[in-house]
Amino acid sequence: MLGKLYAKWMFAWETALTTRDSNRVERPLVWGFEYLAEFGGDAAAARVAAGEIAPLDAMVELNQRIAETPHSFFDYTTPTDFRIEMRHPELHPTNVRPETLEQEREYQRQAEVGELRKEPFLRFTSPVRTPYPENDVVNARWYEAKQAVDSKTGKPKPKQAMIVMPQWNADAISHNAFGSLFSSFGVSVLRLSKPYHDVRRPAELERSDYAVSSNVGRTIAACRQAVVDIRSCIDWLEAQGYEQIGVLGTSLGSCYAFIAAAMDPRLKVCAFNHASTWFGDVVWTGQSTRHIHASFEHAGLAQDDVRKMFVAISPMAYMEQYAANPKRTLVVYAPYDLTFIKELSLDVLKNFDKHRVDYVAKMLPCGHYTTGETPYKFIDGWYIGSFVWGSFRKLAAEAMSVKPS
Repeated sequence: MLGKLYAKWMFAWETALTTRDSNRVERPLVWGFEYLAEFGGDAAAARVAAGEIAPLDAMVELNQRIAETPHSFFDYTTPTDFRIEMRHPELHPTNVRPETLEQEREYQRQAEVGELRKEPFLRFTSPVRTPYPENDVVNARWYEAKQAVDSKTGKPKPKQAMIVMPQWNADAISHNAFGSLFSSFGVSVLRLSKPYHDVRRPAELERSDYAVSSNVGRTIAACRQAVVDIRSCIDWLEAQGYEQIGVLGTSLGSCYAFIAAAMDPRLKVCAFNHASTWFGDVVWTGQSTRHIHASFEHAGLAQDDVRKMFVAISPMAYMEQYAANPKRTLVVYAPYDLTFIKELSLDVLKNFDKHRVDYVAKMLPCGHYTTGETPYKFIDGWYIGSFVWGSFRKLAAEAMSVKPS
């Protein structure tokens, strides 16, 4: 009885949080083949225009081709313009609630009167270009930790760093607490702004809609850009002497982080804060994507269609590549999640077992949005923080034990 009452209360709270924003916009279906021009998008569009193939079938074919040869899609050329810039932190909210807008004004006021300190940000040009210049300048707040020293030998431990990818529609302050937390125990952090988010968001948008939308090609290309940006950050960290690197992704960020780890064996610690196997199933079943679901449904698509047309950016497509290289993995999931429904998260664990991935699973007694509420945010922080601390501690010990004396 108590369990049913708790579930009812939690689902009601979760629904209230996912429906409080009034600026979600339903847009018509756009196939967006031009965003995949380098990978056969233009040819597919030409076949569609000539009546040789239906647009859905053409998009499914493109996805299958990418998933079969993912390195041709997710590989890149390392940027050459890495730099650290000192900038005032900004909020860049994605909702228009009065309290949020007031918080944004307060940040601006503090910056204008000198009350807000400038902080270091890694900036560089993304190897993946889009029609939006502001989106193509990668932005990552930098939390540099002091290099740890072995208490017994006095020798420096390997330099360690985490790349942090917040959730879809995160503002620019979200997840900054992990930067302070991880750096406090010797792990430096790049808190990365995802494509079309905060300072990278095109001026015409209130929300980070272009990262996930009813424009299919643009959504797929945004994932490619995010994965490439993560890998570019690894390049910069290695150039700074970092030897052990991990990634933390939340919600949409976990999808990007998973694919980056599948493509790049340099990522040795992976924390997925809410996870799913199929991108399209999240779009179809999730409360926070109900406006995109509506666009697809109004265009005559079904759930199976949506799953197939997003295969190229689904973690399930790269499970074997992820399992091929050793890494320490955490999955946090929530049974009352109405955005990444429980069945999709459990499917991740099932496939990790099947592919013999070394992982730890932690369950939060809440939902997706309620993860950010008290007390669940502190439980989540403990799960992630203790995992990252323990994982890097083990990696350091292993590295120190094999180094010549």
